[in-house]
Amino acid sequence: MEKLGIPVMILLVAIAMQMVDCVEEGAKEVEEWFDKLPYAKQKVTKLHFFFHDRFAGKHNITAVRVAHGPGTDKSPTSFGLVFVMDDPLTEGMKPTTKELGRAQGLYAFSGRDELSLLMSFNLVFTTGEFNGSTLTILGRNPAVPHREMPIVGGSGVFRLACGVASAQLRSFNMTTGNALIEYNVVVIHY
Repeated sequence: MEKLGIPVMILLVAIAMQMVDCVEEGAKEVEEWFDKLPYAKQKVTKLHFFFHDRFAGKHNITAVRVAHGPGTDKSPTSFGLVFVMDDPLTEGMKPTTKELGRAQGLYAFSGRDELSLLMSFNLVFTTGEFNGSTLTILGRNPAVPHREMPIVGGSGVFRLACGVASAQLRSFNMTTGNALIEYNVVVIHY
C-alpha cells in the first residue's frame, strides 16, 4: 500500500469514525420520519446568540482568506475576496460565555460598488436540545445596520427548516480583525 499524505489520512479517519455531535439516524429512520410528516405540526423556534468572527491577529483565528480576484486588493469593497469560517456561537457577547455551536461555511465579498457579502454557512449546534442539528443560511449580507438572511434548510431537529436570520454588527476592531455579530433567528420546522 502506498503512503498516504496527512490530509488524506485525516479525511479517511474522519470518514471511518462515528462523528461526535451528529444526528445518529440512518436512512430508514429518516424515511420513517417523512412517513409521519403529514401528521406533524409546524413549530416556530426563536434563537438568540452571538457570532464571533476573527480573521486577523496571531491567535484564535476563526476565518481564513482562501481566494481573491485580480482586482480585490485595489477594490474599495474587497470585491472577490473569499473567506472560510468556523466561528463560535455563544450565549453572550463575550467569547468566554457558553458556546452553543459553530458557524461553518464561507463568505465572499460580492458587491462591486457597495460593501456586501454572499453568506453560505451552517449553524452547527453542539449543546443543549439542538445538539447535532444544523440550520443552513444562504443569502446576501449587505453592510447595513440590520441584515436579514434566509434560512434555506436544516438537519436533525431542524429538518425542512425555513425562516429568517436577523444579524446586527455589535463591534468590529480593524486592528485585531475581531467582529461580534448578534443573531436573532426565527425558524419554522417540524
